[in-house]
Amino acid sequence: MNELRIIFMGTPEFAVPSLEALVENGFKVVAVVTAMDKPKGRGQKMATSPVKDCALKHDIPVLQPKNLKAPEFIEELREYNANLQVVVAFRMLPEIVWNMPEIGTFNLHASLLPQYRGAAPINWAIINGEKETGITTFFLKHEIDTGNILFQEKEPIYDDDTAGSLYERLMKKGAELVFKTARAIEKGEYEPLPQETKAELKHAPKIFKETCEINWRQPSQQVYDFVRGLAPYPTAWTKINGKTCKIYSTEIVEQSSLATTDPLITDNKKYLYFKTSDGYISVKELQIEGKKRMGIEDFLRGNSISTTSS
Repeated sequence: MNELRIIFMGTPEFAVPSLEALVENGFKVVAVVTAMDKPKGRGQKMATSPVKDCALKHDIPVLQPKNLKAPEFIEELREYNANLQVVVAFRMLPEIVWNMPEIGTFNLHASLLPQYRGAAPINWAIINGEKETGITTFFLKHEIDTGNILFQEKEPIYDDDTAGSLYERLMKKGAELVFKTARAIEKGEYEPLPQETKAELKHAPKIFKETCEINWRQPSQQVYDFVRGLAPYPTAWTKINGKTCKIYSTEIVEQSSLATTDPLITDNKKYLYFKTSDGYISVKELQIEGKKRMGIEDFLRGNSISTTSS
C-alpha cells in the first residue's frame, strides 16, 4: 500500500465535493492549490474560491500562485513532498508541476474520455443531443485530456436535463470517483489504460458569448438542445426588439397546432414562439438586458413584442 500525501488542485464549486470526499475518508491532503482571490459583485469586494473556503474549513494550507511556473511556487510545492496530485476543474498545468509527484497527477474530467476533451464537456454533450455521458479519472500527460484512463462511470442525459442539472449530478458522482481512484492508488489496485481513439471524436472547446447566439434556422430539436446545454450558464441568447435577451428554457411547439409560417408569433400576454427550420420553439423563461430573469407571462406584461422583426 502507498501512504498517500495528496496535493489537491481546483477552484469552483464542482471541485468541492471531491476535496471533501478525500478529507472525510481520511486521506492526508497536505495542501490545496487554487485560483487567486478576485473582486466580485457591485462592491468589487475580494472573493475567495469555493475550494479555498473548503480548504480553510479543514485547516489545509492554501497556495494561490499567479504563475504556475514561478520558481518560488515550484519550490513551495516540492516542500510538501506529495506523492500524488489530484486535479478537479483547475487550470492547465505545466509539466514541471504535473510530473512532480512520484505516483503522478490524476484529473477528473466530466465526460467519457476520449469523447468531449476540452473545457466545456457538460455543455457540449447536451448541445449535441447526447443521451449519455459520464466522468473519467486519468493520469495527466503532455496533450490535454489524453492521459491513460484510471476509472470511468456513465451517467444518462435526460430529455429535460440542463447543463445545470447534469453538472449537479456529475459533481456528486465525480466526488465518488475521485475517492474510488485515490483508494485504488493507495492499495495499488489500478491499471491505467490508453484512451481508445478509433471512433470519431467529439470535442468540447471553451464557450464564448458569440458561441451562445441562437440560430433559429436550425431544427427545433437542435435549438431546444442548444438552449438547455447553455442553461443556466453561460446562457443562450437572441435579439428581441433590438435588445439582447438571454433564453433559459424553451419547449418545442407541436407543428399541427399552428397554421402560419410567421417568423415570430405572440399574443403579448402568454406566449412567444420563434420559427425554426421545421417548426416553432416556445420561449418559457428569459431575461432581457437590464432586467431580471422571469417567466414568459411576466416578461410580456412589461414588454410589447413587435412581430415584424426580432
